[in-house]
Amino acid sequence: MHSAVCVQEAEETVAELRAVLEKAGIALPSLGLDPAGLARESPCPLVELGRCSVETAARLAAVLR
Repeated sequence: MHSAVCVQEAEETVAELRAVLEKAGIALPSLGLDPAGLARESPCPLVELGRCSVETAARLAAVLR
C-alpha cells in the first residue's frame, strides 16, 4: 500500500511541475518518473527531468533566479 501511495504522489508531483513549467513557457519533453525506480519490489520513485536544449535550460535558470 505504501508503495502505491508513493508512486501516486510522485505522479501528482510530476504533473504539478509540468503545469508550473508550462505556465512559465518551459517544456521538458522527458519529464516523468524514472522507470528504474519503479521496477523495484518496493518502488522508490525518482523524477527524471530529462534532456533539454540550452535555450530551455537558460529559461529554466532565469525562472529559478
